Amino acid sequence: MKTALILNGPNLNLLGTREPAVYGAQTLQDVEALCERACLANGFKLDFRQTNHEGTLVDWLHEAGKLHTAGKLAGVILNAGAYTHTSVALHDAIKGTGITLIELHISNVHAREAFRHHSYISPAAKAVMAGFGVNGYALAVAGLAGMQ
Repeated sequence: MKTALILNGPNLNLLGTREPAVYGAQTLQDVEALCERACLANGFKLDFRQTNHEGTLVDWLHEAGKLHTAGKLAGVILNAGAYTHTSVALHDAIKGTGITLIELHISNVHAREAFRHHSYISPAAKAVMAGFGVNGYALAVAGLAGMQ
Protein backbone atom coordinates (compact mmCIF):
# COMPACT_ATOMS: atom_id res chain seq x y z
CA MET A 1 0.00 0.00 0.00
CA LYS A 2 1.42 3.36 -1.03
CA THR A 3 1.58 6.31 1.31
CA ALA A 4 -0.11 9.67 0.90
CA LEU A 5 2.12 12.18 2.67
CA ILE A 6 0.17 15.22 3.83
CA LEU A 7 2.36 18.10 4.93
CA ASN A 8 1.12 21.21 6.70
CA GLY A 9 3.16 24.35 7.17
CA PRO A 10 3.18 27.28 9.56
CA ASN A 11 0.22 28.20 11.73
CA LEU A 12 -1.92 25.27 10.62
CA ASN A 13 -1.59 23.98 14.18
CA LEU A 14 -3.85 26.96 15.03
CA LEU A 15 -6.77 25.69 12.95
CA GLY A 16 -10.02 26.01 14.85
CA THR A 17 -8.89 29.17 16.64
CA ARG A 18 -7.09 31.24 13.98
CA GLU A 19 -9.48 33.33 11.90
CA PRO A 20 -12.38 30.84 11.92
CA ALA A 21 -14.26 33.03 9.41
CA VAL A 22 -11.48 32.27 6.91
CA TYR A 23 -10.27 28.80 7.93
CA GLY A 24 -13.30 27.30 9.69
CA ALA A 25 -13.77 25.85 13.15
CA GLN A 26 -12.22 22.41 12.56
CA THR A 27 -8.89 21.67 14.23
CA LEU A 28 -5.81 20.12 12.67
CA GLN A 29 -6.73 16.90 14.50
CA ASP A 30 -10.13 17.00 12.77
CA VAL A 31 -8.35 17.43 9.44
CA GLU A 32 -6.10 14.47 10.18
CA ALA A 33 -9.15 12.29 10.93
CA LEU A 34 -10.75 13.45 7.67
CA CYS A 35 -7.54 12.56 5.80
CA GLU A 36 -7.38 9.15 7.47
CA ARG A 37 -10.89 8.34 6.22
CA ALA A 38 -10.09 9.65 2.74
CA CYS A 39 -6.88 7.63 2.55
CA LEU A 40 -8.63 4.44 3.66
CA ALA A 41 -11.32 4.99 1.02
CA ASN A 42 -8.66 5.46 -1.68
CA GLY A 43 -6.32 2.63 -0.68
CA PHE A 44 -3.53 4.74 0.81
CA LYS A 45 -1.65 4.70 4.07
CA LEU A 46 -1.64 8.16 5.67
CA ASP A 47 1.43 10.03 6.90
CA PHE A 48 0.20 13.39 8.27
CA ARG A 49 2.61 16.06 9.57
CA GLN A 50 2.74 19.72 10.57
CA THR A 51 5.63 22.10 11.24
CA ASN A 52 6.16 25.82 11.61
CA HIS A 53 9.68 25.54 10.12
CA GLU A 54 10.54 25.86 6.44
CA GLY A 55 13.65 23.68 6.65
CA THR A 56 11.66 20.85 8.19
CA LEU A 57 9.26 20.94 5.23
CA VAL A 58 12.25 20.82 2.86
CA ASP A 59 13.66 17.81 4.75
CA TRP A 60 10.29 16.05 4.56
CA LEU A 61 10.11 16.68 0.81
CA HIS A 62 13.58 15.15 0.44
CA GLU A 63 12.36 12.15 2.45
CA ALA A 64 9.34 11.94 0.12
CA GLY A 65 11.70 11.83 -2.84
CA LYS A 66 13.36 8.72 -1.42
CA LEU A 67 9.96 7.07 -0.85
CA HIS A 68 8.99 8.01 -4.41
CA THR A 69 12.15 6.43 -5.80
CA ALA A 70 11.43 3.26 -3.78
CA GLY A 71 7.88 3.09 -5.20
CA LYS A 72 6.29 3.56 -1.77
CA LEU A 73 4.80 7.04 -2.23
CA ALA A 74 1.50 7.84 -3.94
CA GLY A 75 2.29 11.53 -3.66
CA VAL A 76 2.38 14.57 -1.42
CA ILE A 77 -0.39 16.99 -0.53
CA LEU A 78 1.21 20.20 0.70
CA ASN A 79 -0.48 23.06 2.49
CA ALA A 80 2.60 25.21 2.84
CA GLY A 81 0.71 28.08 4.44
CA ALA A 82 2.53 31.40 4.11
CA TYR A 83 5.63 29.65 2.72
CA THR A 84 3.64 29.21 -0.49
CA HIS A 85 4.22 32.88 -1.22
CA THR A 86 7.86 33.13 -0.10
CA SER A 87 9.76 29.86 -0.40
CA VAL A 88 12.00 29.20 -3.36
CA ALA A 89 13.51 26.42 -1.21
CA LEU A 90 10.21 24.49 -1.23
CA HIS A 91 9.89 24.97 -5.00
CA ASP A 92 13.40 23.64 -5.52
CA ALA A 93 12.84 20.66 -3.19
CA ILE A 94 9.70 19.64 -5.09
CA LYS A 95 11.42 19.97 -8.48
CA GLY A 96 14.55 18.24 -7.25
CA THR A 97 12.78 15.15 -5.93
CA GLY A 98 10.45 14.42 -8.85
CA ILE A 99 7.50 13.74 -6.53
CA THR A 100 3.86 14.11 -7.48
CA LEU A 101 2.60 17.01 -5.38
CA ILE A 102 -0.77 18.70 -4.95
CA GLU A 103 -0.65 22.25 -3.58
CA LEU A 104 -3.55 22.81 -1.19
CA HIS A 105 -5.12 25.90 0.37
CA ILE A 106 -8.09 25.90 2.72
CA SER A 107 -9.17 29.38 1.64
CA ASN A 108 -9.39 30.81 -1.86
CA VAL A 109 -6.06 32.63 -1.82
CA HIS A 110 -6.99 34.49 -5.03
CA ALA A 111 -9.91 36.19 -3.26
CA ARG A 112 -7.65 37.43 -0.46
CA GLU A 113 -4.76 39.90 -0.12
CA ALA A 114 -2.69 40.51 -3.24
CA PHE A 115 0.48 39.03 -1.72
CA ARG A 116 -1.32 35.66 -1.51
CA HIS A 117 -1.95 35.58 -5.27
CA HIS A 118 1.58 34.42 -6.11
CA SER A 119 2.79 30.90 -5.37
CA TYR A 120 6.31 29.56 -5.62
CA ILE A 121 4.83 26.06 -5.23
CA SER A 122 2.37 26.09 -8.17
CA PRO A 123 4.95 25.84 -10.97
CA ALA A 124 6.35 22.68 -9.37
CA ALA A 125 2.99 21.13 -8.42
CA LYS A 126 0.98 18.62 -10.44
CA ALA A 127 -2.28 20.28 -9.31
CA VAL A 128 -3.53 23.13 -7.14
CA MET A 129 -6.62 23.18 -4.92
CA ALA A 130 -7.97 26.23 -3.12
CA GLY A 131 -11.14 27.41 -1.46
CA PHE A 132 -12.86 24.13 -0.52
CA GLY A 133 -12.22 24.57 3.20
CA VAL A 134 -10.80 21.58 5.03
CA ASN A 135 -12.85 19.33 2.73
CA GLY A 136 -10.22 20.18 0.13
CA TYR A 137 -7.93 17.68 1.85
CA ALA A 138 -10.30 14.78 1.07
CA LEU A 139 -10.74 16.05 -2.48
CA ALA A 140 -6.94 16.21 -2.87
CA VAL A 141 -6.59 12.61 -1.65
CA ALA A 142 -9.18 11.52 -4.24
CA GLY A 143 -7.33 13.55 -6.86
CA LEU A 144 -4.08 11.86 -5.92
CA ALA A 145 -5.76 8.48 -6.31
CA GLY A 146 -6.87 9.49 -9.79
CA MET A 147 -3.27 10.27 -10.73
CA GLN A 148 -2.06 6.73 -9.95
